[in-house]
Formats: sequence, structure tokens, C-alpha cells
Amino acid sequence: MSESSRVFPQHYFRRYDESDDSQFYVYPRLTVHIDEGAIAATSQLMREELPPNGVFLDLMSSYRSHFPPGLPVQRLVGLGLNDDEMRNNPQLDEFVIHDVNREPRLPFEDGSFDGAVCTVSVQYMTRPLETFAEVGRVLRPGAPFIVTFSNRCFPSKAVSIWTATSDEQHLQLVQLYFTHSGCFTDIKAMDRSPKRWLGDPLFAVVGRRVV
Repeated sequence: MSESSRVFPQHYFRRYDESDDSQFYVYPRLTVHIDEGAIAATSQLMREELPPNGVFLDLMSSYRSHFPPGLPVQRLVGLGLNDDEMRNNPQLDEFVIHDVNREPRLPFEDGSFDGAVCTVSVQYMTRPLETFAEVGRVLRPGAPFIVTFSNRCFPSKAVSIWTATSDEQHLQLVQLYFTHSGCFTDIKAMDRSPKRWLGDPLFAVVGRRVV
């Protein structure tokens, strides 16, 4: 039994489509998954939270990383499931094919990164506590982990607890992921949605690696 299943009921992380994720993501989706306003809000949050000139991890990466223009980056490493998507991501310096649902342990040394982001993908994690703990392991003390999400998803691959709950409950759920992983402090949840009636909302939870 996984650590996630010890804390949460196991059925929380079932999905309508339980086939291997590598099959679902075998074809590239060369598109962004949130609109321009939500992308701008994501980039601004990164600008506020990430240190300059750092080495960063883009967890569950894809076609775009939305790192803010002008932020000095020493190296950006993507970890995801589709080679073509990440190969066409102009911000990535390197990338690794790795399925965190199959194997939460990340293929990096302890304290490798100055920050990590997971952009509009947390809803697909079936073993979130193990994955968050691994992000904590590969972060340097005090480094931020920024998790952003909207109200979009591939319903067949999102875990059942996500599809059954509201935006506000998603914020609470991701806060619990941070807390129960045991690696983070200064955890804060926020609504960073653009101030307009139409468009995608943008929510975030940020925590810092325990010093």
C-alpha cells in the first residue's frame, strides 16, 4: 500500500481510465492547456517565488513551461511522459521521460534544484504524497515548490477525488499533499485568477522545502 493510500482512502486515486499512462500520452499534444490570462498569472507567480539564476525542475512537463520572460535561469529540467512535447518546449535545457505514477522516486540526486513547479498536472497524480516527498528530497533547503491548476483536465485521467470536488476543495486537497508529505513549510494557498468574468481561473499552492 502506498503512503497516499495510508492517509487517504484508496478509491480517491482511482481513475476512469486505468490504462498505462504512457499509452495515453504516446501522442504529443502540442498545445497549451490554459488561456493567456491564466498563463500570465502562472508566470507572474513564478517570478515572485523562484530565485534568480537557479536550477529548476518542471515536474510533469510538456509543450510549454510558462517560465516568465526575463527571469534568469541557470538550467530548467523537464520531467514528463511525451518526448515530442518536451523536445518542442523552447524553455527546457534538458528533459527526462519518467512516470511519477508508476515510480514516484525521481531520477535526481538529493538537493539538486533551487525550485520546482508543477503546472496544471497535479490532478493526475495517483501517488501524490510519495511524489511530493520526492520533490522535497531533490530540492535544496528553503527552495519553493509551486503547484498551479485551473478547472480544466482530461477527466478520464484525473483522480476521482479531483473530479468530485470544487476549486476551493482542490486548494485544500493540494495543501494536504504538501502537509502530509512531511517536507514543506510556509505552505500557502491562493486564487491568482485574472480579474475578469471570462477566461480560465488559476489557483496555486506554494510550499518551501524544510530547512
